[in-house]
Amino acid sequence: MSRIAKTFAALRDKGEKALILFLTAGDPDLAATERLVLALAEEGADMIELGFPFSDPMADGPTIQASSERALRAGTTLAKVLDLVARLRGRTQIPIVLMGYFNPVFCYGLEKFACDAGRAGVDGVLVVDLPPEEAGGLRSQLGAVGVDFVTLLAPTTPPQRMAALAAGGEGFLYYVSMTGVTGSRGIDALGVAERVRELKCLSPVPVAVGFGVSTPEDVAAVAAFADGVVVGSALVKLIACHGSNPEGEKEVRLLARRLKERTLVAPR
Repeated sequence: MSRIAKTFAALRDKGEKALILFLTAGDPDLAATERLVLALAEEGADMIELGFPFSDPMADGPTIQASSERALRAGTTLAKVLDLVARLRGRTQIPIVLMGYFNPVFCYGLEKFACDAGRAGVDGVLVVDLPPEEAGGLRSQLGAVGVDFVTLLAPTTPPQRMAALAAGGEGFLYYVSMTGVTGSRGIDALGVAERVRELKCLSPVPVAVGFGVSTPEDVAAVAAFADGVVVGSALVKLIACHGSNPEGEKEVRLLARRLKERTLVAPR
């Protein structure tokens, strides 16, 4: 059983939902990212999404776009992000999902990327702008080394296509709660709940919800119906405000703790 599957199973037994926290790798630098991942794991994060920076992050709003720019200026590359994951694996077993765009993966080489990701200890890969119908090559390469190909689904996904994609889910399904970019507006939890419940009936893997989730109240609302909750822009904003200042890590830890407290659904 993969680290992702074990994590969701353990949380289900405890009556909790997964708190999945997003960081842009290399913002403000890779050493800071390494410290922050370990800090988030200590404060109760159940899974980490590491964004590998790209110059044209079209699905992201201004907050994460700016973080990608800072990471690129700091010299962050996909190869360095994989090295970071390998270092982290010596200190934590928290599941790590790489999230980003296809161009850096394509330039790296699909087979080489998959092999290096598996060797580093990556648990899943989510490529925002790669349609699942065109992802067969990357998906098979990742599958050969035990790395899950995580699928994005959106409110605009037609029902028939949603059913087909959900049935082939690996690791977990990432349901985008709204149209638009990350961090653009708050989540309509009631509107999302019905679609997520439909997905859970179709999918062999858990369903997590992201985009528009930023506060403990948002987390509690989504945890009522989803298996996992993804928070990104709220953390990235804190990092942007504080950079490598130790005070920033304290703020990040506090937010992670407050978010995790709201993932408890009901005692069993």
